[in-house]
Amino acid sequence: MAEMNTLKGPANPFDDWRSIGIAIFMALVGYTVMVSVPVLSTALVHKVGFTEEQVGRIWGADLGGLSLGAIISAMLVARMNRRHLVFIGVGLSIGANALCMFYSDYEMVLALRILAGVGSGIFTAVAVVTLGGTTNPTTAYNLELIGFAFSTALELNYLPQLSMNEIYLFFMILSGLCAALVFWIPARPLNKEQLAEQEKHQAIHENWNVPKIIPWLCLTAVCFTYINIGGYFTYIELAALADGVSQEWSGSVLTWSSFLGIVGCLIAYVCTRYGLFKPLFISLITMAVIVAMLALGINDINLAVSLFGFMTLWTFVDVYQSAMVAHMDRSGSLVALLPSVQGFGQFVGPNIAASIVGAGLGYPVMFIASGSMALVALVLYMGVSLYMHR
Repeated sequence: MAEMNTLKGPANPFDDWRSIGIAIFMALVGYTVMVSVPVLSTALVHKVGFTEEQVGRIWGADLGGLSLGAIISAMLVARMNRRHLVFIGVGLSIGANALCMFYSDYEMVLALRILAGVGSGIFTAVAVVTLGGTTNPTTAYNLELIGFAFSTALELNYLPQLSMNEIYLFFMILSGLCAALVFWIPARPLNKEQLAEQEKHQAIHENWNVPKIIPWLCLTAVCFTYINIGGYFTYIELAALADGVSQEWSGSVLTWSSFLGIVGCLIAYVCTRYGLFKPLFISLITMAVIVAMLALGINDINLAVSLFGFMTLWTFVDVYQSAMVAHMDRSGSLVALLPSVQGFGQFVGPNIAASIVGAGLGYPVMFIASGSMALVALVLYMGVSLYMHR
């Protein structure tokens, strides 16, 4: 994979290491709930007293808000000062999390998590667009997901030690830091001259001039991938506990598995030579298998195998999915929708899983339903590949 170079001629401000670093930090903050859902779900059950079905809907609502916030950013990111968008998102996030410290009834918490998610979605979309504006977005997203692995490990280990009010305060502090650091990211997209120069330095060579329907199909595939991720990740710890796995073991496996995200990034780096499609096909098939296999029951061994494989593939798939959309859409309008479709998928996934659990069908059916969503994404990407290589 080529290193990110500053463009000759009109410099690409998105390639500045400070812009990349702050964008990565903002993205990690925006995805905090997404990566911490297993321990956050357990916390709401044990510390607040919500039911298992309710926690799926609460955190699903947060991620649905993330989706809505990213849509708002997508409509404005090409023509509004991006730093102002970040300030708006941070304000909503801090306000909603602050109010969560004073309310504990289900309906109010549900509404406030939607609002907090909208705020996170607004500034997360700006972060993702900023990374997509670099000369080599595959490298930028790889760096983001290496950070993702470390932040996930810290959050999965640290958050269970906090009370719910301390968790909300933690979210507020992180959001505030995003506002303080936002001046390092470019306020506007590249102009036509810069875009033309940027295309000469792309690391992965394909005919990326495709009809708008193609990146939209890719975004739909991302959504199905995250429906799978959302259902699995929201209930994995609760399902393990239900099958007799100790909380100490499941918590340790969750924490250590997060470091496998680094392995996923390294594998993605090595596999770049094979293009974007073939590695993505193999990874989605494997992800479907390691999720659905838990339908046969969970024990200490297969929990570790499934989570280690899942976390490796999560980051691997994300690198390829994000880079594909970024190459197809240099304006940033569709790239800004990545957090939206991810959040929407993680809104739908937990709600489907919650409905299955609430209907008494059990966790085995839930794992099969979640795993099948990765295969739907696979079919969509195969269609895109056939079009581009026809």
